[in-house]
Amino acid sequence: MNKAFVAIAVALVPAVTAFSIPSHVGVSSPSTTRLQAFEGFNFKNPFESNSPFFASSDGGNSGKVAVIAGATGYIGKSTVRESVRQGYKTVALVRDKKKVMSDEGKLLYGTFFEGADVVECDVCDAEKLTETLKEISSQANGNIEAIVSCLASRSGIKKDAYAIDYQATLNCLESGRAVNARHFVLLSAFCVKNPWLQFQQAKLKFEAALTEQKDMTYTIVRPTAFFKSVSGQLEVIQQGAPFVMFGDGEVTRCNPISEADLATYLIDSIKNKSRLNKIINLGGPDEPLTMKKQGEMLYQAVGKEPNFFYAPLWLFDVIIDSLQWVADTFKSEKFENAAELGRIGKYYAVEDMLTTDPEEKFGTMTLQEHYNKIAVEGQEYDPYTSMFAKSPSEKVAETKEKVAL
Repeated sequence: MNKAFVAIAVALVPAVTAFSIPSHVGVSSPSTTRLQAFEGFNFKNPFESNSPFFASSDGGNSGKVAVIAGATGYIGKSTVRESVRQGYKTVALVRDKKKVMSDEGKLLYGTFFEGADVVECDVCDAEKLTETLKEISSQANGNIEAIVSCLASRSGIKKDAYAIDYQATLNCLESGRAVNARHFVLLSAFCVKNPWLQFQQAKLKFEAALTEQKDMTYTIVRPTAFFKSVSGQLEVIQQGAPFVMFGDGEVTRCNPISEADLATYLIDSIKNKSRLNKIINLGGPDEPLTMKKQGEMLYQAVGKEPNFFYAPLWLFDVIIDSLQWVADTFKSEKFENAAELGRIGKYYAVEDMLTTDPEEKFGTMTLQEHYNKIAVEGQEYDPYTSMFAKSPSEKVAETKEKVAL
């Protein structure tokens, strides 16, 4: 095989998939950390006797504890904020405090974690996680109302998917069972209904474990797509490049849901008896939106005339087949992972992420409203969906530079 062609195929994978993946990935694989409370700004140790964490709070859920895993993810942050808003004593589990605070102790994500206690804990370490939840349960008099898992592998490749979408999430379930937590809310994905990707298989494997156990009630929520996953080309078109579509732009349809609406649904599910032990597909309030329609809406938001580039769907097959051939021939994990990324890109280029059942549509924010908002305010950085946005740490560095000048 022509080496130059293979090199081009490898280079094209991230570019092609970035324009097509409404991915349900949001938290990078946790690394080994120690249980640690943050200093300053409401990050006091929740296990100290003088901590304000377990003091009474307002709201109908006063005294009830909700533990959010994957708290620094796109949906996780909003879920933490919604949990606090609904009156739960909220514990946000994070793998790295630098995800939340700068070296100077400033919050990187605005007020998402305000009112919550953030505990640094490696969800991949089952023993440590159970120890952490036992401490929380002890201080809460055994009153952990729910474990809410917003964990998801960031890349979607096999190794990451089974480490996070399955095993780390299973650790949360088993630790929750060990401390007699009442309910488990799982953020899953609509795409598992037609699985041919590794991360979908991993999610389904955990769903099976959750539905088979009898110690905790559960709610499994499968959102169609997130707003962030259909917003990745904002910066591209603002800089004058065309909006990239596959086929004729009418191949797939979706009705994504905003992070705030999804977070509300997740937290509502803690005590909504109609969702008890249910698997629920969930979309936003929009009517079916093709990729071309999404592009038109995005151009409307930025005040520019539409400029579309139509990429052929066969491009995916050429790239995937080439990468898989190299992976099989040379037993290369790197090329196997690259081929899987290509398959992920193709999946979202050919499969609808859509539910039209009125009972499965939720929320008030439309995609056009979201586009109008980010066109003015910018959007949160995500290396897998935001093409040219800046990360929180880059924004901090940029601010420092401006101050120095």
